[in-house]
Amino acid sequence: MRIAKYGGALLRSATAIFLCFLLAMSHAQQPAPAVAAPPLTLAQAESIALANQPRMLAAQLRARASSERIREARSALLPTVGFNATGVRVADTGTSTAAGAITTSSISDRFAYGGSLVQLITDFGRTSALIASSRSSAEAQRDLATLTTAQVRLNVREAYFEVLGAEAVLHAAREALDNRKLISRQIGALAQSELRSTLDVNFAAVLQSEAELAVVRAESTVEQQRAHLASAMGQQQPVVAPLEEVDLPASLAPDPASFLSLADTQRADLNAAQAQQRSAAQFALSEKRLSYPTLSAVGTAGEVPFRDHTLHDNYAAAGFNLNIPVFNGGLFAARRSEAELEANARARDADEVKLEVNEQVRDGWYRANEAFRSLDVSARLVAQSKEALRLAQARYGAGLGSIVELNEAQLNETSAEIDAADANYSYLARRAELDYAAGLLN
Repeated sequence: MRIAKYGGALLRSATAIFLCFLLAMSHAQQPAPAVAAPPLTLAQAESIALANQPRMLAAQLRARASSERIREARSALLPTVGFNATGVRVADTGTSTAAGAITTSSISDRFAYGGSLVQLITDFGRTSALIASSRSSAEAQRDLATLTTAQVRLNVREAYFEVLGAEAVLHAAREALDNRKLISRQIGALAQSELRSTLDVNFAAVLQSEAELAVVRAESTVEQQRAHLASAMGQQQPVVAPLEEVDLPASLAPDPASFLSLADTQRADLNAAQAQQRSAAQFALSEKRLSYPTLSAVGTAGEVPFRDHTLHDNYAAAGFNLNIPVFNGGLFAARRSEAELEANARARDADEVKLEVNEQVRDGWYRANEAFRSLDVSARLVAQSKEALRLAQARYGAGLGSIVELNEAQLNETSAEIDAADANYSYLARRAELDYAAGLLN
């Protein structure tokens, strides 16, 4: 008996140990819980886009290339130094060139090397005007790069808010589906008790299917908007991280006047158009100065280690060259006229850009104001539709209302929820467009 008692206790202990071992193995084989990805903020999305967007990088490279044209124009003011080496072997001593030139010159056996220097003394401001034109052109290109920055930020913000809006619509659609599933189960239970008709059950099933279809469409929209956000950020893979909510901006100004004044100084494309007009005006001035004289200093020196008796062992000379244009068939006059006409056209282009900017600011303000006023209306509409749905459910439960009345109340409530979910992000997107129009996204 004692042996049997000890044997039973030993068996129970071994069984317990074996069960603990199996439990530990099952825990060891379970995969580690997935770590949720950190939320993606709007600022992070913008910084990623500015670093990855190809057109952003291209605009920066063009701005740098345009700055090099300033150095190109300034090089005319600096001396030009060259090294030359010449070797000649003539067929007959005393040979001279006779054809191809008015004067004759002798050709001697020689090998010589030396340097030459040409320094522009004055061209009466033509090179200075070209430098100023290149500087204004580079400034315009930098403004266009700034405009590209603003466009990239605007695209990211719009895509970011579209994702948040689509997810809010999806959340509202899922809540509507859960509500219709509950009502469908309640009507099914009442129909089994013969308190509701089969028609009501079918109506409830139709409503549930419509809600399921709305969820499918909302899920597809979310995926599409996330892919759009990835493209705006310069990424090929869709964004899968959750997005951080964005607070609503401060109240909108009562009129667009303040935004118009900002756009006059901050809008990058307007600044670029004005810089291009200044560049064209400076270029027209440089073309006008083509007909002015040009004075240059010239110097040369070198050694002649191999030569005949007609040459010295070294040489050096200095002089100047004054070029006064007299007549070239009207070429300079035509170039000056062309440049002046282009400068006038650039001035008209700048005026046109200013008109377009003013229109964009006003249109952006009206759209943002409409979205801002819709916020309060959407919130009241949600409250009213919820109350209407509650009353319709109460009437239907008391047998005073029909399933059609309940269906209409549910549709109105779902539509109001979706409109309210989309209203906040529509306002954020409209404010982003207004900020872009005013030049605040530079």
